[in-house]
Amino acid sequence: MPIHKNYIAGRWVDGASVVHDINPSDTNDQVGIYASSGRAAAEEAIDAAYQAFPGWAATSPEVRSDLLDKIGTEILARKDELGQLLSREEGKILSEGVGEVVRAGRVFKFFAGEALRLNGERVTSVRPGVEIEVLREPEGVIGIITPWNFPIAIPAWKIAPALAYGNTVVFKPAELVPGCGWALADIIVRAGVPEGVFNLVIGPGRDVGQAIVESRKVRGISFTGSVETGRRIGAACFERGKKVQLELGGKNPLVVMDDADLEVAVNVAVNGAYFSTGQRCTASSRLIVQSGIHDRFVKSVIEKLQGLKIGHALANDTQIGPVVNQTQLEQDLDYVRIGQKEGAKLAFGGTRLEREHPGFYLSPALFTETSNDMRINREEIFGPVASVIRVNSFEEAITMANDTEFGLSSGICTTSLKHSSEFKRRSAAGMAMVNLPTAGVDYHVPFGGRKASSYGSREQGAYAREFYTVVKTTYTQP
Repeated sequence: MPIHKNYIAGRWVDGASVVHDINPSDTNDQVGIYASSGRAAAEEAIDAAYQAFPGWAATSPEVRSDLLDKIGTEILARKDELGQLLSREEGKILSEGVGEVVRAGRVFKFFAGEALRLNGERVTSVRPGVEIEVLREPEGVIGIITPWNFPIAIPAWKIAPALAYGNTVVFKPAELVPGCGWALADIIVRAGVPEGVFNLVIGPGRDVGQAIVESRKVRGISFTGSVETGRRIGAACFERGKKVQLELGGKNPLVVMDDADLEVAVNVAVNGAYFSTGQRCTASSRLIVQSGIHDRFVKSVIEKLQGLKIGHALANDTQIGPVVNQTQLEQDLDYVRIGQKEGAKLAFGGTRLEREHPGFYLSPALFTETSNDMRINREEIFGPVASVIRVNSFEEAITMANDTEFGLSSGICTTSLKHSSEFKRRSAAGMAMVNLPTAGVDYHVPFGGRKASSYGSREQGAYAREFYTVVKTTYTQP
């Protein structure tokens, strides 16, 4: 099996060692072998990006737009092939894998347009005869560090705006799922990106990531991952005076009111909590249910879970695939035990499953009789585990929903215009959904949260320019 190399300074180069990409649906299946590098490779990539920045920043917006459009076109043309690769290495089912690839392609197409729309302002000075222009310019070298759960969409929505606005990139994908990151890099390279403008370095965060964060030549870091790692990165960036954009965790509430359509509420809850194996920062892990509908809701959710097919991600009838690896599986099972020790009732699932192929299969877990102070309701589990919290009123529900250190996504199921309007206004989250899953967002609007969930300007849509550009105010005396 060939070794997939890093891409640095316009060349495909070997790593210091290799990493084996294993299929979580079948651990006997090796997806590929990828280079794994350390600090030296990262520093070489940073130097290349630093040297390439002035030339790339000075290119015509049309050149950047054409490049991004070409990248997006190839991604969309290969959606089935890339979707299969994604599902094979990450474990989400094939329809979700293909859907994520399509999103990545659309992101590049969107920012191909944004590259042509970047503008500034002309402002009237308070001083007679003085002209003022407010310009937007690229920041410089951007370090992009991405997680394993969306191995092509998240890199796409960081890399595309970085390149669109004239920045150069050093990209470190998650070592656990290097395949999609490498495939995306290969597409970017073959689209004709100039030497040094885009660089791929696969390797552990403690070496590659640390080098990117510590380098004075890197002007900004866009990171998606754990709260603990994100806070360390944020502190390091502050010390070095560089921009930082952090997308971290979530403990997202879905409120179900007595007046909700039961079928809608159940479908929204199961989709948000368990699809993509619950491995989404926007997953509905806290189901806050009003007492009048509580028992019927729980019964219907359990019936829905009983009918779900858990299996190989590439099987046509699978609805939920495996968790990503053994470490994540053990973490999920630990939280199931923690919930039971805290006094929560395990109403369904939470056990390891055996399938035809060896893999990391877990039956979706549902806890009832929980309180919001339990660890399973305070800490992000990042797996197919959800808890039901009973409340008596809308006021109690909104208070409970906001009672968390996180604030990424939130949702409510209701047929009341008053409740939906109040919820959207009072939810302390960056995104609020009505009769929709908390997971699942569009690519052309801002994405991000509040409190411990996010730090810095928003990702995606036109708002992405706030991170990838810097404002310059110019004064002229004609």
